[in-house]
Amino acid sequence: MKILIVEDDPDLAEGLMTALKSESFIVSRTGLAQEAITYIRQFVPDMVILDLGLPDMDGHEVLKSIRKNDPSMPVLILTARSDLDNKVKALDNGADDYLVKPFEMMELLARLRVMSRRLNTSITSQIAIGDVVLDVVAHTLFVSGEETRLPKKEYMTLKILMEDAGRVKTKAMLEDHLYEWGETIGSNAVEVHISNLRKKLPSNFIQTIRGIGYTVKRADLAL
Repeated sequence: MKILIVEDDPDLAEGLMTALKSESFIVSRTGLAQEAITYIRQFVPDMVILDLGLPDMDGHEVLKSIRKNDPSMPVLILTARSDLDNKVKALDNGADDYLVKPFEMMELLARLRVMSRRLNTSITSQIAIGDVVLDVVAHTLFVSGEETRLPKKEYMTLKILMEDAGRVKTKAMLEDHLYEWGETIGSNAVEVHISNLRKKLPSNFIQTIRGIGYTVKRADLAL
């Protein structure tokens, strides 16, 4: 799941990124409203954590821009503004939740889990394709009901492919995702992870599209 943090406090943003990456989110960050609006339009994150007190534009305007282009994208307001007027305004403008600074990281993560239940890539549910089920909380793989625990990098690689089943992921895309999770990427790391995963999965579950990359078929497209 891809999350954009819109927060101009670098220390807080860094702490948020570290915590979210540890929960296997893919995280990007900007401290400027205009950059956030451009990023959201181009890259379409799954969720946004938005500060209201941004240096170039009020966060309420960013929220309005998000809602104009995507009425369903989950947005959590994370702000020092504790007054009722700002909270009501944000919720009326389409915010899904509102958390006041200072906050407890465990509470923030819990609120994100609640919001993520609206998405197909929920971090609190399982991704199931045929006989393959990936538990994205326990980081556990089930094949025909048999449980297999995956090393972190293999889990990340399979999660990326299963979350975007039906679409081809190039080697560069997979490397970028692993890098965003804070992983060191070797020159043949993706090939090694794919090879190891194939030994644990049904035949042809991960398919190679020659000269392009890798894909997992959606269940409704499976032959």
